[in-house]
Amino acid sequence: MTTSNPLHRSRSDRIIGGVCGGFAKWLGWRPNTFRAFFVVVSILSVAFPGILAYLVLWIFMPLGD
Repeated sequence: MTTSNPLHRSRSDRIIGGVCGGFAKWLGWRPNTFRAFFVVVSILSVAFPGILAYLVLWIFMPLGD
């Protein structure tokens, strides 16, 4: 028996669009831990790809319950 945990933006754990909160819930991480990870990865990739990825995910990820 598998439990379905679809990837979606979070309504409760959000600072801007809920993308990091949704990924954190999907991965079973704490939201602030995932946000810190996302910021570090974005800075290491010269920030622009991380910002662009966040904006694209904000547009295309469905909003969760």
